[in-house]
Amino acid sequence: MLNSSWRSKTKLIVFAVVIIVVLSFLATLMQPSDLPEGYVSGNGRTEATEVDITSKFGGRLEQVFVKEGDQVEINQTLARIDTRELEAQLRRAQAEVRRTEQEKHFAVAVIAQRRSELSLTQKDMERAKGLYENDSISLEQLQRDETAVETAKATLAAAQAQLSNAEAAIEAAIANTELVKTQIDDSILRAPIGGRVLYRLAEPGEVLPGGGKVLTVLDPTDIYMTLFLPTKDAARVGIGAEARVVLDGIPDVVIPAYVSFVAPRAQFTPKEVETRTEREKLMFRLKVQLDADFLRENSALAKTGIPGVAYIRLNTETEWPENLSIGSEQD
Repeated sequence: MLNSSWRSKTKLIVFAVVIIVVLSFLATLMQPSDLPEGYVSGNGRTEATEVDITSKFGGRLEQVFVKEGDQVEINQTLARIDTRELEAQLRRAQAEVRRTEQEKHFAVAVIAQRRSELSLTQKDMERAKGLYENDSISLEQLQRDETAVETAKATLAAAQAQLSNAEAAIEAAIANTELVKTQIDDSILRAPIGGRVLYRLAEPGEVLPGGGKVLTVLDPTDIYMTLFLPTKDAARVGIGAEARVVLDGIPDVVIPAYVSFVAPRAQFTPKEVETRTEREKLMFRLKVQLDADFLRENSALAKTGIPGVAYIRLNTETEWPENLSIGSEQD
């Protein structure tokens, strides 16, 4: 009898719990939305543009001038790759430039010599023609003088070609010098954007391959939230639509934003997507860009991975609810 009574009480408790859960669920479904007509919303997490600072060429990391969390300015020097080997290559390339310039000077002198020789042989041939007409020399002698002129012309052409080769060699040597200088300059890793150092991925002394990551810099003014909306909502959202973002960690701050991207086609909802309602099979991906000026004035908000809700206004003539007005506090 005791066991039977205990089982009955247990069943009643379980039944009561089930009833409470069902009623709570139904109450949630029947609860009116706090978002007025003309607005849509979606859950998401903040993301930001992250730039990897990488080595263009392989080498030993000599210095890293920043650490995680540091603020950096655009074009600020962040790290340096050892350039001793490149500097040796530069000296060799510069020596090659000087050598080819000397070859050019030599070729110019040779051309001057060959021109003088050609002028002399041409004068000899002219005299030989007069002597031959007066029967003072034989035809054979005249032909030798004519051949000497042709030989002098060919020799001059060869010297001119040598000068062209020397000039081309100088251009190649200068180009090689500029290439090595560029490699040395690329060994100084600078910040392409202003922002905050998110990760320090390498330490001095490490040998990096070409493309090896040294740092990751976060752009604090380029933060956005990716969300997914069902077709019926996404169809009414246009690029540039005004939006508001409320983050879970700071629910009393309303962040101005706008829609910067709307996917041109629907996709299956990712498993990790967060929505307030039951997941639909096909959704449209949107990006809501947080206002850059607001982020500059509130740099502490420049974090990624914070969940929140993005509210999008569909009609520009509709006033924002008081709780989503800029400067208001959330209840």
